[in-house]
Amino acid sequence: MTSILVVDDVQAMAEQYAYDLARLGGYETTVASGGEEALGLAHRIPFDCIILDLEMPGTDGFQVLRHLRDRNIQTPVIVYTGTGDYERCVRAVQLGASGFIDKGESMHRVFHEVESVLERERLRGRVASLSAQLDREKLLVGASPAMGELRKVISRVAGIPSPVLILGESGTGKELVAREIHGFSSGEAPFIALNCAALPENLIESELFGHERGAFTGASTTRRGAFEAAERGTLMLDEVGELPLPTQAKLLRVLEQREVTRVGSNRTIQVGARVIAATNRDLEADVRDGRFREDLLYRLNVHVVRTPPLRDRLSDIPQLVRHFVSTICDRFGIRQKSVDAGVMDLLMQHEWRRNNVRELRNVVERMIVAAEGDRVTTENVPGEIAGQNVASPAGTPVTFAERKAEAERRIIFTALERNAWHISNTAAELGLADHSSLLKIMRRHGITRD
Repeated sequence: MTSILVVDDVQAMAEQYAYDLARLGGYETTVASGGEEALGLAHRIPFDCIILDLEMPGTDGFQVLRHLRDRNIQTPVIVYTGTGDYERCVRAVQLGASGFIDKGESMHRVFHEVESVLERERLRGRVASLSAQLDREKLLVGASPAMGELRKVISRVAGIPSPVLILGESGTGKELVAREIHGFSSGEAPFIALNCAALPENLIESELFGHERGAFTGASTTRRGAFEAAERGTLMLDEVGELPLPTQAKLLRVLEQREVTRVGSNRTIQVGARVIAATNRDLEADVRDGRFREDLLYRLNVHVVRTPPLRDRLSDIPQLVRHFVSTICDRFGIRQKSVDAGVMDLLMQHEWRRNNVRELRNVVERMIVAAEGDRVTTENVPGEIAGQNVASPAGTPVTFAERKAEAERRIIFTALERNAWHISNTAAELGLADHSSLLKIMRRHGITRD
C-alpha cells in the first residue's frame, strides 16, 4: 500500500489532508506536526511520498529538504505554501522537492499532483531497471544446453503473476534466476529477497508481515514487512523450507487472501507482491515427514523452475571463469589476469558437488590471489581441484542428445583454450576439414570467446 507522510504545524490542516488523501487514493497516511518529527519518521519508515509545509516554526520545510538531501533519503517531496510566494517553491524544487502546490487548491488537485509524482518515481525506477537489463547476460552466464533450457523456462513463467518455486542445489544461482524472472515481468518495481533460514524464529513474522509500535519488546516504531516493501514487485523467499510450521500457516493465508496483518494489529492490508520461493530441500519429502505443509507446497509450486548443477553444464566453466576473473580483479583494483588452458582443463574435470557455481567463484578468487604475475597457471589451482575428482555424467537426468551436445561443447572449448582461440589451429588439432567447419560447430553450440 502506498504510504504518505503529511507534515504541517497546524494539526487540523495536516489531519484533513491525510483524511482526504486516504479517501481519494486509498493511501496509508501518517501525520507529523513539525520538521523534527517528520525527519524522525522519514529515517525510520520508507514513505512513498511526503507532503511538506514550507512555513513552520523551528525546523521549517527548507531545513527538512536540506536534511533529506544531505542524508540521501530519496523519498519524493511535494511542498505546499499558503503565502502565494512561488519563488519559495522554486527554491524548494532546487533543494530537491518533486513538486509544489498552494494550500488554496482543491484536494483533487493535490491528489493528482501526488499521483503524478508517484508515477514519475515509477518511471525513474523503470529506466534504472532497463539500464540494468542491458547487462542482464552477466547475471546468468553460460550458453550450454542446460542454461538454454533454463532461459526458455524463465521466459515462459516471467509474464505470469502466479507463484514460482525454484529448486536447485546450493550455489546454483537460484536468486539470480528469481531476479531474472523479476526483470522480465516487473523490473520497475522493488525486488525484496528474504533468507528464511537466517531469520530468528521470534522475528520471522515481523520481517514478513511487519509490526505495530509496541507489538513486542523492542518494537519502538511501526515497521512495514517484506510483503508491503515488495508491493507491485517481487518477494523472494529463499530457503522457504526452513520456515516453522506456524509461519507456514500464516504465509498460506497471505498467498490465498492477498492481505497481511502486522504483528500487534487487527487491521488487514492488501498486498500485491509476486512471490518466488526457492529451496535446496526436497519439499515433498518434508511434507511426508510433517515438516512442511502440503497445502502451502501446492500454493507455491504453481510453476517450478529447476537450476542445473554445475556438473551438468561444465562447458560453461571457461565463460564463468572469465566473468569471475574480470569482476574480481575490478573489485580488488588489480590488473586483469589471464587463465591458462591447463587451468580450464582441470576446472572442467572437477565434480563441483559442494557448492556449484559459488564454489567455482571462490576457487577463482583463491587462484587470483595466489597468482604472482598476470597469469593464473596450474600451480595456482587448489590441491583439491588439481588432485582431481573427475566429474561423472551423473546428476539430474538429461537426454542422450543433451549429454552429447554438452560433451561436444566441452571438447571444442578445451581445444580452443589450448590453441588460444586460434580457429585454424584448433580445427587442425580436431581433425576438421577447415576453419569454417569449426565455426559452423561453434555457431551450432553458441560458443563465443566473449
